[in-house]
Amino acid sequence: MHPAFLSSAFGLDLLMGDPLWLPHPVRLIGKGIVVLETLLRRWFVSRLGEKFAGCLLWATLVLLSFGTTYLIIAIGTWMHPALGMFLILYFSYTCLATKSLGDAARGVSDALSSASLPLAQKRLSQIVSRETEDLSEKAVIRATLETVAENTSDGIVAPLFYLALGGPALAMAYKAVNTLDSMVGYRSPQYRDFGWASAKCDDWANYLPARITGFLMCVAASLHFRRGIQALKIMRRDGHLHDSPNAGLSEAAMAGGLGIQLGGPNTYKGILKEKPWLGDAEQKPTIKHIEDSIRLMRSTAMLMCFSVILVMIFTGSF
Repeated sequence: MHPAFLSSAFGLDLLMGDPLWLPHPVRLIGKGIVVLETLLRRWFVSRLGEKFAGCLLWATLVLLSFGTTYLIIAIGTWMHPALGMFLILYFSYTCLATKSLGDAARGVSDALSSASLPLAQKRLSQIVSRETEDLSEKAVIRATLETVAENTSDGIVAPLFYLALGGPALAMAYKAVNTLDSMVGYRSPQYRDFGWASAKCDDWANYLPARITGFLMCVAASLHFRRGIQALKIMRRDGHLHDSPNAGLSEAAMAGGLGIQLGGPNTYKGILKEKPWLGDAEQKPTIKHIEDSIRLMRSTAMLMCFSVILVMIFTGSF
């Protein structure tokens, strides 16, 4: 992929975000997961077993996402080079979530600033999988910071990584992997076997991007708050305590960069999970920390985009 396309897609994401009027491939992937899960559970689970059916779901969605994106761009380029370039830019841009993540977190912050905890809980429920109805203000703030940290990797750094590695087709395949994990990759009885492949493959796909995210977030913490060393220390100390081999790194880096604690017990799909605490309680989480987390997220995203473009230029890999 050419650096000009990558930088243009990133700039377009910063400018436009994810407007509801614009057709979005990831929403289509989500609908495809629902349809295929229903069909597989109806016709194949009893014959093939839940784990095999889950593997079939994963393979079908990921291959379809890669192949369809590649084919659409190839046909568009064959019809006219300008159309091909437009499609490359469109698919690349829709893989990124910098502005939409910041807007979602700011929506929770605005609700809390207006002393409307129920509204904040409702807005938070749209971006996390945990139950939010009974969360206190401090818990809402922590959950918002955690989702900003985790999605900095899943929604920005990892897509940029795969865009540079294999263009929009590979990045869209990654988005399918990530969406599958968010929809079926639970450890509940319903998805323990059916979502096994989706959860495992998401762990593998995010292994390198998560570590890049953690390091860049420490750099961003140094630039904004002069807490880069503290962020790196907390990431190395607590990043492995999370039950995910990847999410804990960015969350721990965020906790160290802001001087707060993240994690703790949470309820997912009616199941209480005793998650460890990440970071040191130097301060209590406040509404201001949400805006600080957005600053860290945006700086991490810009550092990643700049780094990837430099590597592509110096290696001539585009």
